[in-house]
Amino acid sequence: MKVAIGSDHAGFKLKEELKTYIASLNIEVKDFGCHSEESVDYPDIAKEVALSVVKGEVDRGILICGTGIGMSISANKVKGIRAAVGNELLSVKLSREHNDANILTLGARIIGVEVAKEAVRIFLETPFLGGRHQRRVEKIGEMEGLKCI
Repeated sequence: MKVAIGSDHAGFKLKEELKTYIASLNIEVKDFGCHSEESVDYPDIAKEVALSVVKGEVDRGILICGTGIGMSISANKVKGIRAAVGNELLSVKLSREHNDANILTLGARIIGVEVAKEAVRIFLETPFLGGRHQRRVEKIGEMEGLKCI
């Protein structure tokens, strides 16, 4: 497995912790930045990680900002991305099992390092259940690109 990871300045320290943790699981990590606590625009990082996922360069992505919300909104603008905020563990598990989430977003100002590590482990290990959930994921895909007239 190969995982893309990225953060804004608020998530930088947590990103660095998670890179080490993911590598300890014998999973390759591709870091899309940022590379310091200097202010950056989170949509730029979300875009690069999301494109890496949809192009198949990596299997899944992890994005970190202050709350996880901005990264989730940004990543979900890319066709084929199903980014889920995972600031608590049951939602992380169900985002994989029911929604086939391919990007996990985390809030560095919301959760601590140990909960974030557990969220990442769950996200990377939990399979998509398919079945009745497959139909729903397909319907999500059909909604991509809809415009209000």
